Amino acid sequence: MAKRSFMKGAVILGAAGIVVKILGAFFRIPLANIIGDTGMGYYQTAYPIYVLLLALSTAGIPTAIARMVSERTAAGNHREAYRVFKLSFVLLLGIGITTCLILLLGAPLFVKFSTYKAIYAIRAISPALLVIPIMAAFRGYTQGLQDMTPTAVSQIVEQFFRVLTGLAMAVILVPKGLEFAAAGASFGATAGGICGLIAILIIFFRQRKDIKRKTLDTPPDAPFEKSGTIIKNIILIAIPITIGAAIMPVMSNIDLAIVSNRLVETGFSRAEANSLYGQLSGFATPLINFPQVLTQSIALSLVPAIAAAHQTGDSVELRRNTELGMRTAMIVGLPCAAGLFVLAKPIMLLLYPTQKESAVSAAGCLAVLAVGVIFLSSVQTLTGILQGVGKQMVPVVNLCIGAVFKIVVTYVLTGIPAINVKGAAAGTVCAYLVASALNLRAAAKYTGSRFSVSLTFLRPGAASLLMGTAVWLVYTGLHNFMGNALSTMMSVIVGIAVYAFLVFALHCITEEELLMLPKGARLARLARKLKLY
Repeated sequence: MAKRSFMKGAVILGAAGIVVKILGAFFRIPLANIIGDTGMGYYQTAYPIYVLLLALSTAGIPTAIARMVSERTAAGNHREAYRVFKLSFVLLLGIGITTCLILLLGAPLFVKFSTYKAIYAIRAISPALLVIPIMAAFRGYTQGLQDMTPTAVSQIVEQFFRVLTGLAMAVILVPKGLEFAAAGASFGATAGGICGLIAILIIFFRQRKDIKRKTLDTPPDAPFEKSGTIIKNIILIAIPITIGAAIMPVMSNIDLAIVSNRLVETGFSRAEANSLYGQLSGFATPLINFPQVLTQSIALSLVPAIAAAHQTGDSVELRRNTELGMRTAMIVGLPCAAGLFVLAKPIMLLLYPTQKESAVSAAGCLAVLAVGVIFLSSVQTLTGILQGVGKQMVPVVNLCIGAVFKIVVTYVLTGIPAINVKGAAAGTVCAYLVASALNLRAAAKYTGSRFSVSLTFLRPGAASLLMGTAVWLVYTGLHNFMGNALSTMMSVIVGIAVYAFLVFALHCITEEELLMLPKGARLARLARKLKLY
């Protein structure tokens, strides 16, 4: 069961993540056109504070819930699994009320550092901090049951109504002033959270009869834990995960602190240094987040599957899920890295056609960061595996070690004029490389897994290399006739088709694993018809 849930869950969450990202892209650009840079200034004053408080309140607790629910369900103790959910619900409700009041009542303090008119945007977004933690409790519980559909549905519903409400309110409130329009856009997060919560509640109450039946069927002599012990364990699991989630923003701040000053020291003007840093942080880095959606879905699905196998002492299933999880991460990460590397310049020109000079310059950063996608995919997946076996502090320590390497590499390389800001990108890649290698060693130690070099790395690597070659040939062949935009999109489509064929042709995925996917039987029949198996 764990096997099947892991693969299906990863696909479901990955598809939902892509939809959420696409919806998000349809929010920022129209919003900027509606409220302009002044209105965006009000909006951006509120949003980062909200994101920070949301991360502190929900980054680690849903994963802790999923792991603890999965462990108890695997042991047949459905009563205690449900108690974990109920207690975590109370915990998250308390955290939600606290963070909501901090943002709502502390709004006058926060705007002292910007402009008082941003206070409306801060107050409009504050109720989301009450709603979303409640939703996180339901997501963690259903993930622990290895059912990723409620999380996926609520994510899509949340984002859809966030975009729809935010843009509609911004348009309606523009005549009253840009500060109120920005508040309307901020309220989109609150409206989206409410709608997402309603969606997951509907799914939950449809399943409640079955959940209640299983809790009543739990043997009377099943272990019973004190409420304080359960809350303590949730917090102990969640804190390292929350710290780990904070490391990425810290790494971004490392760049902010080092890069511009080092560039100025090497001879660039302050304006040139700021421009180069903008190309790295504003143009190139956001594109790396897209593959991250797919690998994060693998990690989320792995935690309960790994935890269940670990709890029941099923070493065979533990190793199988660990090895398959790592291989799946490479099947996803390697082609994303190859595509972004080969098409770095065309993609930049496609996305920023009015800023060609900056786009071309930023392409070098994207090409370097593309290599890091491989290691970021590994880090995320192995982090999920280590969290599943109760070693959640290990990936945090490993990422901290990687951050130290990043500081050194970034400082040295950005001081070389010919490399300049690409040195910061190389530092990021180095951080992920170090953390990935340490996580891989730790996963092998704590799960007993032995990762096949051929199956895990060489076959997906060969498929990605051949796909990258095909993409480059298509782009160069069509560019003179079709221009950059169409030739880039055509080469991406061809790349997807070529890679899909090569994954089967090189047997990167077995027929048994294919059957675990949604519509897997149909895919397996098609593969056999094409004589790929």
